[in-house]
Amino acid sequence: MQSTSFTITGNLVDVWKKAIYPAAIKVENGIISAITQIGEEASTVGTFLLPGFVDSHVHIESSMLIPSEFARLAVVHGSVGTVSDPHEIANVCGMPGVEFMIENGKQTPFKFNFGAPSCVPATVFETAGAAITSDDVVQLLAKEEIRYLSEMMNFPGVLFKDPEVMKKIAAAHAAGKPVDGHAPGLRGEQAKQYIEAGISTDHECFTAEEAVDKLSHGMQILIREGSAAKNFEALIDLLEDHPKMIMFCSDDKHPDSLVEGHLNQLCARAIAKGHDIFNVVRAACVNPVLHYQLPIGLLRVGDPADFIVAEDLVNFKVLKTFIDGRLVAENGQSFIPSVATTPINQFHCDPVMAEQLVIRTNEYPSSQGNIPVMEALDGQLITNRLDLPGKEIDGAWVSDVTKDVLKMVVVNRYHSAPVAKCFIRNFGFREGAIASSVAHDSHNIVAVGTDDASIARAINLVIRERGGVSCVNGSTEKVLGLPVAGLMSANDGYQVAAAYTEIDAMAKALGSSLGAPFMTLSFMALLVIPHLKLSDKGLFDGDRFAFVA
Repeated sequence: MQSTSFTITGNLVDVWKKAIYPAAIKVENGIISAITQIGEEASTVGTFLLPGFVDSHVHIESSMLIPSEFARLAVVHGSVGTVSDPHEIANVCGMPGVEFMIENGKQTPFKFNFGAPSCVPATVFETAGAAITSDDVVQLLAKEEIRYLSEMMNFPGVLFKDPEVMKKIAAAHAAGKPVDGHAPGLRGEQAKQYIEAGISTDHECFTAEEAVDKLSHGMQILIREGSAAKNFEALIDLLEDHPKMIMFCSDDKHPDSLVEGHLNQLCARAIAKGHDIFNVVRAACVNPVLHYQLPIGLLRVGDPADFIVAEDLVNFKVLKTFIDGRLVAENGQSFIPSVATTPINQFHCDPVMAEQLVIRTNEYPSSQGNIPVMEALDGQLITNRLDLPGKEIDGAWVSDVTKDVLKMVVVNRYHSAPVAKCFIRNFGFREGAIASSVAHDSHNIVAVGTDDASIARAINLVIRERGGVSCVNGSTEKVLGLPVAGLMSANDGYQVAAAYTEIDAMAKALGSSLGAPFMTLSFMALLVIPHLKLSDKGLFDGDRFAFVA
């Protein structure tokens, strides 16, 4: 890596002056010691100097990479830091899982900023591997590495002032740290009450109307564009009127997507829509640093030298990335080394048999031959409930490939328990099955397929690896092992991305038109997002917050 003392020139994108001009940046011992303007107007040629990108809300675990490997890939695209919620590993491994993320992240120059998970387990209607209490939250918030209270998904608990929920929020306020929100669809007086509890952000808005309502009460809106949930198109026009209240985030980013790009892609898309360059840089770089009080430089004298060199302000091709004055990436090559690590995990389930996956007609809700069917929506975390004619064979409901109604199951990965089962639409498989131990929020094993034998094979591949994603079709099978908490691999990030690309292509070849079948599957057990979901305990109605009778 380059020395931390040097001088670099280029066209400076000065957010504070709202100007672009030729400048020389002097860096001494990793700190910007001087910025000297060396011309009146930006040149039409040459490079551009910008603050580094900061993902304002991301679950590192969803990249299937440990933090150090996530950093290796992200810096190539100009990212210098993240606001990272370790909620996923916390649901599996508890406090030791959070410590694992912090310690692994410290072994790279990348600026991870972790939160204290607020909802572990997310609900009482599922089986998680651990719990994080309000006392644990107090302990975490005392750490310098913990910058905020992670997304408060239990918005009913906030509205009804649940003592445990309020204690967690109060602990964050006492520590002088912000509280992230998570309240999809909440509007009006209830949204106002939720925000007035001291919750300052939300990344779950999927309509502009909902976001405007929350903005009117002082909440900052994170525009999410991940591998599954994509809200950029619906929300980006808010940037013009609310430039200081908008941030960009990915929330969940699969490894193949991370190889292709990160927040630089959102900047390019925003510019293509005609948005002001300074507003775009604010959302992608500045606002997260100011809101979360992050130790990340913003191209000011005295700041850490965290910045990027871009080829242009249209495509945002990143030529160089500097963190604390060190060159960590150049021309698509990462200079962050891989870090050896010992996996942490919790996996205690036996292989399943196809017979365990049978759904007898008398054990699944039905009315006059119609059964409840979950409808997956491409690019969204929400699902719809459909009531469709069931296909019955020998006293059992079975997948109906001709109508794209497939069986979905959730297997408890923490201890032996009955398998939960339901039906789902829009996966489109004509044959075979896929399975994953990445299943928000409790990360039990979730699988979907056309027949019980294929589903069982896919599940057992995941169990064999003590976590992972798998796909089976006839005699062909693939599995990507994720032995770190059943969520991540410690292998080279580019190799993991390549392996994921192969298994993703195999899943799509089963007949799916979903943009990311595994990512979509991972949210089908996420009970805090309506309308119909499946936990390891049964089919769940997210509107009534109760199991389907």
